[in-house]
Amino acid sequence: MDRMYRVLAFWTGIFAVLFFVGHMYNVALLFFAQTGALLALSYLNLSERVYIYIFGAYLTIFFVGFTYYSTFLLVPSFGGH
Repeated sequence: MDRMYRVLAFWTGIFAVLFFVGHMYNVALLFFAQTGALLALSYLNLSERVYIYIFGAYLTIFFVGFTYYSTFLLVPSFGGH
């Protein structure tokens, strides 16, 4: 299970670099932080149950944050600037 956290860290790192290259610095910083956290968690050698609980908490925080953003902060628009 710790290897899957390294895989997640790899992909969040890839996205962080792509966001950085795309001049989306706030999102890149968020993804770099996720990369560091996932990489650190992968080397703790926790039990599989704890890794699943942590991943469930991670998903819960994401869904709550995404729902808040899309409901209260996102300004709807259809193309264009």
